[in-house]
Amino acid sequence: PAARRTLRQQARHVNAGTPAAAAASAPPPQLLSEELVQLRATFADRPATTRTVIGALGGRAYALMMILFALPFIAPVSLPGSSTPLGLVIAGIAAQLAVGRLPWLPRRLLDAPLPPGFFVRLIKVTQGVVRVLERFLKPRLPVVTASAGVRAVHLFVVCVAPLVLALPMPIPFTNTFPGWTILLFAFGLLERDGLFVLAGYVMMLATGVFFALLGSAVSEALLRIWHWVFP
Repeated sequence: PAARRTLRQQARHVNAGTPAAAAASAPPPQLLSEELVQLRATFADRPATTRTVIGALGGRAYALMMILFALPFIAPVSLPGSSTPLGLVIAGIAAQLAVGRLPWLPRRLLDAPLPPGFFVRLIKVTQGVVRVLERFLKPRLPVVTASAGVRAVHLFVVCVAPLVLALPMPIPFTNTFPGWTILLFAFGLLERDGLFVLAGYVMMLATGVFFALLGSAVSEALLRIWHWVFP
């Protein structure tokens, strides 16, 4: 079908790029902030699922899905119960884009309903952040994004962050660090902005440091409880 061919072209765009001539003749894509407003209007009076969002986003669906589903987690406290399914969706998309194939997702994830009022709350919390990021995005540092092999490595690295995101940990900031990691990588790869991709690696390092410190603090607390219970 024509829609599936369009999505396949988008998958190749993220992983392998498009010819310069085609890019020059193509109309400029919509900004993500504009896409969010349209999604809010589209799903204002009906439930949204991953499947229906993919259909609404069209040609850039899978790249935008990684950004869209990472946005709820850039705040210290995110939507309850959403990190596991959305994290698994992002990981599945990134892994398959990394090997240059059109992402396939299980029916259960495709048809799982998003939280009620998802896009209304998403825009309320993140619209300002998205608009600021859009102002700074531009193609630069091509050595970071020009090679299909290098982009595949970036996408495989991205897979780590949503898997961390999928862990059910109701602790502030445990979703924030991987959420920002996904967001920076996805924006950088979509817009060929090498600086954003490098910022994604910095945020990935910060994520590792945060969870290492968190693990150390939890271990210390458990050890103190053990010594208190069993002196």
